[in-house]
Amino acid sequence: MNTVKIADKKNTLMVAHRGLSGIERENTNAAFVAAGNRSYFGIECDVHRTADGKFVIFHDDNTARVAIDKLVIEESTFETLRALRLTDRDGQRGRSDLRIPSLEEYISICKKYEKVAVLELKNDFETEDIAKICEIIEGLGHFEETVFISFSYENMIKLKTLYPNARAQFLISKFEDDLVEKLTAYCLDLDIYYKALTEENIALCHEKGIKVNCWTVDDRENAERLIEWGVDYITSNILE
Repeated sequence: MNTVKIADKKNTLMVAHRGLSGIERENTNAAFVAAGNRSYFGIECDVHRTADGKFVIFHDDNTARVAIDKLVIEESTFETLRALRLTDRDGQRGRSDLRIPSLEEYISICKKYEKVAVLELKNDFETEDIAKICEIIEGLGHFEETVFISFSYENMIKLKTLYPNARAQFLISKFEDDLVEKLTAYCLDLDIYYKALTEENIALCHEKGIKVNCWTVDDRENAERLIEWGVDYITSNILE
């Protein structure tokens, strides 16, 4: 198994979606290491707060889709979640290394392989939890190499209030009329569903100094078109 290579990426940088999730189980250390060993610029993942105030890397609100057993992430303790063995991509359990990672493990892998951490703040976080996440990343010496993303505009405001120079991209599905204004108000970049992009709105963002990331592009034809349009980043499960 391997990635699908894009021959000429020009100035576009590739981000591994939930790690190299086209090959390894998403949001696991295995997926992060697989991305780390390849040419990706960044490794994207999702962070939740546990019931006991720790931070784990996981996408869904509960574990049923990737672990058979159903535990609600934010209602479970770190140790309970950590004991859960995840399924492989074929839906079967069997690998002891497929566990829910801690935030610290994810950041440490990004740092070891010299990759930018692209960290999605899932759900709405309290200001103090965003501060704790940032302190953990600062403590590991990787804050300047971290990009924060979120569908919650409030999360972005809280982050930028605490850390005005933090790199951040507002996640969104549609290119709405007031989007550029919302981005420039807090010096945010953009992370948008790729089908919502046009050559014209990419150019508009660039005129305002806004970098454009897009999700989730898994076929070469769409990626090559976006590259021609000048998109800054492409987030993908399998393209490299």
